[in-house]
Amino acid sequence: MEATKRDQNFSRYTNSNLADYHIPVNADIPDMTVEFVEEHDPYINAMGVKGIGEISMVGVAAAVANAVFHATGKRIRSLPITPDKVLETKMVQA
Repeated sequence: MEATKRDQNFSRYTNSNLADYHIPVNADIPDMTVEFVEEHDPYINAMGVKGIGEISMVGVAAAVANAVFHATGKRIRSLPITPDKVLETKMVQA
């Protein structure tokens, strides 16, 4: 959902403020479950907590991009992957 868009003629951002920038809200986010793993680690930090959300999300974009490629044959190399990028065809210059 989040993306910055540029004007091809002037190289300026067309959504350079939050009024034109689509930001996901609570209604866009599915239900989540929080699970705790009982483990004592005195070296992590003062609160004794550590997050694993970032670790698990690293490969998601690449996995989705590969799934789109295998389903459509179109390699998308910029995020977000949108239907218009999948349907877009580039002209080959002779």
